[in-house]
Amino acid sequence: MSQFDLFDDIHNRILGAGSYAEFKKRLAGSACQKCALKSSRTHIVVDRGNPGARIVVVGEGPGENEDLQGLAFVGRAGQLMDRLVREETGLDANSDFLIINVVKCRPPGNRAPKKEEAQACLPFLNRQLDLVRPAVVLLLGATALKYFDASKTNFSMQQEAGKFFNLENRPGIQFMVLFHPAYLLYNRSKEPLFRRHLRDLKERLLKIPQLSTP
Repeated sequence: MSQFDLFDDIHNRILGAGSYAEFKKRLAGSACQKCALKSSRTHIVVDRGNPGARIVVVGEGPGENEDLQGLAFVGRAGQLMDRLVREETGLDANSDFLIINVVKCRPPGNRAPKKEEAQACLPFLNRQLDLVRPAVVLLLGATALKYFDASKTNFSMQQEAGKFFNLENRPGIQFMVLFHPAYLLYNRSKEPLFRRHLRDLKERLLKIPQLSTP
């Protein structure tokens, strides 16, 4: 599903990587110029976690801590997610997940990425999934959901969070929608619901032959 650009050799070289390790190396060192976020970043943030994991977590974009460290979800929201995942599922985010974002560069002020910014980065996101071939993809928040499921043009996260679904263009992958952990930082009343969704995830994982939980 990767989208090559006839006029961008650097872009094509990244997408043409034959392994995830090579893809990551090429993208992180590319000085990508595909969108306006090039002017606000410190690092291109490719991921955090295990490329060999069968579960991929997709967030929105890097925040300040992620931009400075070059790693996805290492700020307060990421730390909260790691703890809740460990407590409710027994999984370790660094070994059992590969954590990525819709956009790889920090939007100014941690705003949501604009449509053109997300569209510029989607070929990289698609290539990550092509190379990793996960069994499960967890979509954190509205931004991740709408760029995977184009039919979601007007929806409420209150209604979508906790749902499982499949996509025709990604056969073999089970998708699940979760609240973004950053939302929980400011709406702690939603934490019990997030925990329940994680327990639902654990139950679902037990039914997937390629996966197991502690």
